[in-house]
Amino acid sequence: MKDKKNELYLYEALELRSEYDARIKTIKDCLPETKQNRERFSFSRDEIRRPSPDFDAISARKELRKIEIKRRKLNSSIQRANFNHLIDFNGDSISLSEALEMRKALNEQIGEFHNQVVGSSYQKVIYKEGRDIVEENEISYTDAVKNLEQARLAFRELNRKLRLASFETVVDFKDE
Repeated sequence: MKDKKNELYLYEALELRSEYDARIKTIKDCLPETKQNRERFSFSRDEIRRPSPDFDAISARKELRKIEIKRRKLNSSIQRANFNHLIDFNGDSISLSEALEMRKALNEQIGEFHNQVVGSSYQKVIYKEGRDIVEENEISYTDAVKNLEQARLAFRELNRKLRLASFETVVDFKDE
């Protein structure tokens, strides 16, 4: 069983990393050196903007650095867990890291197979000198649909295994 003080399940670590990302964005968006704030703080005849009395950019920058360090440490712990935890997929034992790469590749493949299905759903017909010339598709519509369906099922199976692993895998990181 995991020690709640020094470990998180992977799904908890991923949620915390997203929270850190949101905190970082909020603080950065408040700092005057941020592009949108440079425009907001620029002088115009009609309006002058200045920091609120209770906003301290120096403290905000310190807090930003603190959260960025926590996020880097958390991300390193997540990566270690991804390399160390194994799942079974298609008869092979693979790390979560490899499974994530495989999921990304499957997702790209699904996009390619989608394009094949769309492309093979019609034949190209060229009308030339009173007759039709039909260009056959490189892959039949039926085969294209079959390939797409197989890739979608593999993606679904892999995604479910990754999600389940996120509830079993422990990440060595002290939660706040």
